[in-house]
Amino acid sequence: MEFEKLGDLTINGFGSSNGGIFSNVYINGKGTLNGDIQCQYFECNGAGTVNGNIMSRSLEIKGTGKVMGDVESSNLKIEGNGSISGNALSENMVVSGLLSVGGNVKGDEIKLQGKLSVGGDCECESFHADGKFSIDGLLSAEHINIYTFGDCKVKEMGGQEIIVKQQKSMVMSLLKKVKSFKFEAEVIEGDEIRLENTKAHIVRGNNVTIGENCEIDLVEYKGNFEIEKNGYVAKYMQI
Repeated sequence: MEFEKLGDLTINGFGSSNGGIFSNVYINGKGTLNGDIQCQYFECNGAGTVNGNIMSRSLEIKGTGKVMGDVESSNLKIEGNGSISGNALSENMVVSGLLSVGGNVKGDEIKLQGKLSVGGDCECESFHADGKFSIDGLLSAEHINIYTFGDCKVKEMGGQEIIVKQQKSMVMSLLKKVKSFKFEAEVIEGDEIRLENTKAHIVRGNNVTIGENCEIDLVEYKGNFEIEKNGYVAKYMQI
């Protein structure tokens, strides 16, 4: 669809509108859109609510945005506070603010520097997190890089390469004196696994390295297994 030939929808101040197909949608004040939205670009700078689904090429939430449905966007960027009650599908997702998704998240690349909460599963090619997140279901990606900066939790995690490291910074050194942050998972399964600051029930992989501040109940490995520094493993076996 040639969105460029369509008109824009702009809400400044207080206002509401029906859904529809537009070139660009801007919410600069407090706006409510009733119905599904299709557009090239969607931007929320104020407080916006969409009572429906959004399908766009690019979507940015810089203020407070609430979508009472699904979001499908090639590029999804959250700098403010975003809430999606349904599923989120995006090729490139960047979260530097807060994002809550009630359903599943699916995409190619997810970069997290803020806080992400997912009620279902999260599936992507690459998952890179420098912030806090909670995933009630499965986190699945080819490449997973997690740098703990606050408590992070998933039910299960699987990937080809999984790396969990503790954030090394002056801020984290100060925070560690107050609270020890952990990454928690019931099951972690992958080919190459290297963990720090992790608490898990089962870790299963080909080559597994358990590093500092880890508490693991059981490690099952095929190739190589190593424990570094003060990492703790209650039981391990080669399979």
